[in-house]
Amino acid sequence: MSEQNQQQEKKLIFSGIQPTGTFTLGNYIGAIRNWAPLQDEYRCIYSVVDEHAITVRIEPAVLRRKTLEAYAQLLACGIDLEKSLLFIQSHVPTHAQLSWVLNCSAQFGELSRMTQFKDKSRKHQDDINAGLFDYPVLMAADILVYNADLVPIGADQTQHLELARVIARRFNSRYGDTFTVPEGYVPPVGARIMSLQDPTKKMSKSDENPNAVILILDDKDTIIRKFKRAVTDSGSEIVFREGKDGINNLLTIYSAVTGKSIEEAEKEFDGKGYGDFKLAVGEVVADHLAPVRDAYARLVDDKAYLKECYTRCGAEALRYSQRILNKVYRKVGFVASEIR
Repeated sequence: MSEQNQQQEKKLIFSGIQPTGTFTLGNYIGAIRNWAPLQDEYRCIYSVVDEHAITVRIEPAVLRRKTLEAYAQLLACGIDLEKSLLFIQSHVPTHAQLSWVLNCSAQFGELSRMTQFKDKSRKHQDDINAGLFDYPVLMAADILVYNADLVPIGADQTQHLELARVIARRFNSRYGDTFTVPEGYVPPVGARIMSLQDPTKKMSKSDENPNAVILILDDKDTIIRKFKRAVTDSGSEIVFREGKDGINNLLTIYSAVTGKSIEEAEKEFDGKGYGDFKLAVGEVVADHLAPVRDAYARLVDDKAYLKECYTRCGAEALRYSQRILNKVYRKVGFVASEIR
């Protein structure tokens, strides 16, 4: 079988990430780190979804900077452009074009039940715009415009994926077989990383306490300092147990970064104090992220190289998705256009 045919036999994965700033250790361990290994098993299409970012107010210059920084971070985290596509969403207009068609297969009630819309509406009560309400349909278009088979998801995205599946089935029922109904892809190890200052909450870059969050571009001294200040408990045992949220979180991080099991980590630190344990976790995390920091520093300043990458990938994504959009347009009855 030719290499091209082998590629066609592989299932297609789509995943996108918003350019909201430097990725956290939680983003990295829970999602982004898993993107690189997928490239050997699947056809992978990845996107910096800047159109989603404007559902809340953001300064144009800040959005441009964060978009390029997110692109460089993904390359630094191992996205290989010989194996995958990595593009900027707004460069590929088929996403927005398909989104409008899919709006006509989405129901108002379905969108009004989206948990993230409710949460973001509470946070941005002065700007509850139509895009904030409707962005799950754009998410569906991001996926369906490539007929993706699989979508890596976390617990907070299952509702959006299910909406994409509902819309795909509804469109197929009305117009005939058009879209692949995507499935969720859950990585074999999907560690959930919690705040270092409140380990009952998910680690988030929006946390007001900078010591709660490890950013993947933090230098080694900063990472170790934050881990030294991590909340633990009043005990002394380094064991994974109910009621020891802080230690459980640190063990989870140590296990995810080193590849050792929780049980192996518990044995390694048996009899040692919390201070030694927190220092060890900080050191392995800092050393693990060092290649990412180094690669990012090289990439982010090479604007010409980044432009070459996102332009080439965007053009290829557009060619691929345009074929699917053209099929959709024919199905709904639009007159074919010769405008190019």
